[in-house]
Amino acid sequence: MSVRFTAKAHRGMVALAVAAGLAVGAAGCGGGGGGDAKSPKASASASKSSGSNASAQEGQSQAPLAELKGTDGLLLQVTSAQRDSGGFVTVNGAIKNDGANSVVIPAQVSGDETEITKHGFSLGGATLVDSKGKKRYYVLRDTDGRPLTSTGITNVDAGQTIPVFMQFPAPPADTTDVTLQLPTFSSGTIKISG
Repeated sequence: MSVRFTAKAHRGMVALAVAAGLAVGAAGCGGGGGGDAKSPKASASASKSSGSNASAQEGQSQAPLAELKGTDGLLLQVTSAQRDSGGFVTVNGAIKNDGANSVVIPAQVSGDETEITKHGFSLGGATLVDSKGKKRYYVLRDTDGRPLTSTGITNVDAGQTIPVFMQFPAPPADTTDVTLQLPTFSSGTIKISG
């Protein structure tokens, strides 16, 4: 009887250890500081800045940092370029269709790098040019090679405005003016804040 009791107790302890391990693993994966936990904060801060600067946004819709004209009435309005302490710059704006017809976004906007294009449509072809430092900064990518930009926008209906973002490595702190380039759009100089 003591052998049977010992075997049951041993199985119970193993089951308890496995359950504890799974609980610790689930807690570790469940948003305790991983990438998923940072994403909502980033979009929450983006919505906070949009919400708290409602009057600034309205003012920026009249005078954005830059307006890049594209084909068929497309317009990229850049509303902010914010330097982050993590070593990157986030450029926010909107793609607007000023034309009378729906416009398909040109495929060139995604760029021509295989690593980016294999993940579908994005603004992965965008670059920041620091003419003072003579450097070009490409869109950042995650560990799977996906660009850190707005994705999945394939067409813009007449009169429609779609919010977009792009993240780049940050130029040196003393560089504030950079040129934003996006294939098939004109270039525009923007000022980095932060």
